[in-house]
Amino acid sequence: MLLNELPERVVEWKDALAQQSCLWREGEWEAGHLPEVKGRLVLLAERLSKQALVASLQVLDEAGIRVELSAVAVVAGRELASLRLSAWSPALKAALQQVATDWDLACVPSLPSADKPGLVLMDMDSTAIQIECIDEIAALAGVGEEVAAVTRAAMEGALPFSESLRRRVAALAGADAGIIDEVIGRMPLMPGLTELVAGLKAMGWKVAIASGGFVPFARHLQQQLGLDAVFANTLEIRDGKLTGEVLGAIVDADAKANILVELAHEHGIPIAQTVAIGDGANDLKMLAQACLGVALHAKPLVQQQAPVCLNRLSLEGVLGLLQAR
Repeated sequence: MLLNELPERVVEWKDALAQQSCLWREGEWEAGHLPEVKGRLVLLAERLSKQALVASLQVLDEAGIRVELSAVAVVAGRELASLRLSAWSPALKAALQQVATDWDLACVPSLPSADKPGLVLMDMDSTAIQIECIDEIAALAGVGEEVAAVTRAAMEGALPFSESLRRRVAALAGADAGIIDEVIGRMPLMPGLTELVAGLKAMGWKVAIASGGFVPFARHLQQQLGLDAVFANTLEIRDGKLTGEVLGAIVDADAKANILVELAHEHGIPIAQTVAIGDGANDLKMLAQACLGVALHAKPLVQQQAPVCLNRLSLEGVLGLLQAR
């Protein structure tokens, strides 16, 4: 079927294409399958338009890549198109991102399968929740501007994470520990988080948090959402006051990547069935370790290096990526 004969919304193509996989050949779709798949492209949007696919196909045509449209679907209220590719490269991903004006995309060598057990490990601050907890604590302790500046530097990769964390926590010395409960009481979840966790649990997947933030906030999320595990840092408290110290080893970039491997091994899950989600520089090693690394509304450095970036959708987009296969 010629492209100009298809509806403007890609989600409506299913009926027009008789719900079958189609190969893109010389400006039209025809029934068929690629003999060998070397990459996958998923386009996602609140409403996915034909223009998104047209722009992407132009990039793929210029690169000499054969394309199979394998699925169009609505997942968690968002629309997606899933394509199989005859070739993949980082340069292809970059070229596709250049034309993505109002849609998100993932261009990767492979995707985990929703039909097999898997693991999602996510960062907490500015990923699972909309705030940086240490900044909120600092604001209530009267040192907000000082701590927020260090947080920004750490998330942008300008400071080693462990050094930045110790510096920020030191500024909290003497603050009333009751501030922690106050922040927990108004902690906003990231849009799409509850849908993502519910969808993962329905698939039989494990869901965990590895955070450079703090244990009370992570445990609150664990209880609220039924997460399988949480890993975070421990603030020292004496006589109801924060001492300005962190107890034990810090959950930094290396720790996050190691946690992903250890959790996968513990549950008998292959790395090919793992997903990591984060937003800051200290998440990059975790994103690289997973089969599918997703940067969510990320800092510029992370945008450049992350395998997949979600900038328009939120966490519900991750569920779409997993269902796209």
